[in-house]
Amino acid sequence: MNIEGILFYFFSGVLLIAALRVITARNPVHAALYLVLAFFTAAAIWMLLRAEFLAIVLVLVYVGAVMVLFLFVVMMLDINLDRLREGFWSYLPLGAAVGVLMVIEMVLVLGGKYFGAEHLPNPADPGAAYSNTKELGRILYTDYVYPFELAAVILLVAIVAAIALTLRGRKDRKQQDPAQQIAVKRADRVRLVSMPSEKKED
Repeated sequence: MNIEGILFYFFSGVLLIAALRVITARNPVHAALYLVLAFFTAAAIWMLLRAEFLAIVLVLVYVGAVMVLFLFVVMMLDINLDRLREGFWSYLPLGAAVGVLMVIEMVLVLGGKYFGAEHLPNPADPGAAYSNTKELGRILYTDYVYPFELAAVILLVAIVAAIALTLRGRKDRKQQDPAQQIAVKRADRVRLVSMPSEKKED
């Protein structure tokens, strides 16, 4: 086994342990930190697969922005852990069934006759002039352009729905109604008053 195989199994083991601790940690802050560790190890695995752009994006976007935001929110909220644990064991049979099904699927895929690890070829060395960022953009905007646009529309709808669900009106808030501004008439805003002229006395 070469050094790449050793590093792959090491990072994979760390990733599995971190992912397991994300859902089993009692403290939400610890769970968020384990998720950061899982993202870092996933980025390391992508580096081994020569996907440097995806690894950097994962670290910068998820670890540097999203997870830091999650961590601050979790630390600022006063979370009642006892209330969150209520009814936890009632979902254990369903969760165990889903977990066993996922393990069976992974075994069938990785241990199959045509999809086993021994049947997967090693990635060829693309050379120093190869840019995986350019290749990723070409595939994303040619072969997968419709799924990409569909995902963008779904995310846009989710953002609008989240804003609409969390928007609360206040009585003392001043706002404008564009419909009333467009439907306004001159008689509603301007009133002409006829007044007699005054003559200045000497």
